[in-house]
Amino acid sequence: MTQHLGFLFNHEAIHQIRHLAPMIPALVARAENVKISVLASTSEQLQIAREVVGDIPGCSFHLLRLPRSIQVLDRIFRMFGPFKRVATLISNLDLFRSLDVLVVPESTSLMLKENFGLKNLKMVRVCHGAGDRDIAWSSNISKFDFVMLPGEKHRSRLLSMGLVKPENNAVIGYLKFDSLSKTAVPHLPFKDQRPIVVYNPHFDPYLSSWYDMGHDILEYFANSQDFNLVFAPHIMLFQRKIHTSLARKIIRWQKNIPPHLRSCSNIITDVGSSASTDMTYTRAADIYLGDVSSQVYEFVAQPRPCVFLNAHDAKWKNDPTYKFWSMGPVVSSISELDRALRSSLENPSLFKMAQTQLFKDSIDLQTKPSTERAAEALMTFMKLRARKQEPEKKFG
Repeated sequence: MTQHLGFLFNHEAIHQIRHLAPMIPALVARAENVKISVLASTSEQLQIAREVVGDIPGCSFHLLRLPRSIQVLDRIFRMFGPFKRVATLISNLDLFRSLDVLVVPESTSLMLKENFGLKNLKMVRVCHGAGDRDIAWSSNISKFDFVMLPGEKHRSRLLSMGLVKPENNAVIGYLKFDSLSKTAVPHLPFKDQRPIVVYNPHFDPYLSSWYDMGHDILEYFANSQDFNLVFAPHIMLFQRKIHTSLARKIIRWQKNIPPHLRSCSNIITDVGSSASTDMTYTRAADIYLGDVSSQVYEFVAQPRPCVFLNAHDAKWKNDPTYKFWSMGPVVSSISELDRALRSSLENPSLFKMAQTQLFKDSIDLQTKPSTERAAEALMTFMKLRARKQEPEKKFG
């Protein structure tokens, strides 16, 4: 029995692709009686998925259709929420109905089963990131039929919370690393050879440092003779004019970057290119500066100094959702930033042990590539599904 397997990229941005697409070639090499379709809601996502996957037989690529009227409405509603993601699901129900299994890096797609009647569709979740925020432990995870996790930290906590079962999850490592393992560390085109800091604020209107500290941070580096800066925020920060947190009842306007800060010779600004999502900057930088983005775990794959920004007065020291803040000094004001950066350079190994241990707990890398581990876990799940679908043999 041939099973139809879909990989879905349904987002306004491109940051989730390398968290999932690298496993597809390894899956094709192992696939038995499996038809594979890569589905994307934008041409940019589809193009990057093609680049990551390559031109391989047994895998087809499809741009999901969306009525013209919905595209027009999306120009209005995209600033307030994921209007297009939901509309894309509704507009392509027949295609999703043809699938046996759908693999996704997000949770909006659960609406196919929960709201749109596709009860028989099996849903597989691959985590995009290895962070510690509450979203990593969302109750939605329990609605997936199978979950692939980056490390034991996630598995242990999700098991203790009852969100996964011992038999319906697998620790696979970090697919994104496999897609970059053979490429050289990027060279950034700064004029002077100063230490490079990557500032990577999140978009969350409650947790992000950008809204209250961002301009002052850029001004600090613009006036600095000692550091180069890459301003590479979470790709969603500049996707919308308004960011909301329903849980916190907060609405924040996205702050524009003053023109004079865009033209500084020691500042590179990238608010959404592929380089901001493929670890170009986290691999090239000497110091990580951020708040709650899980990209810090990609940075400390090679332990280096980190400085964290507490712009919302978090009581973080015994809070597991801020576990990554144990990997470097935490500052609450611009006046503390200069000393934290300089101290980090003077003693770059101070937090190395904490970084190494927390990375090991968060991302389980083994001799076998993560892509192969993920492909094997998914094939095991699909074979189990196929056996359950086989009609019972009658005897006598």
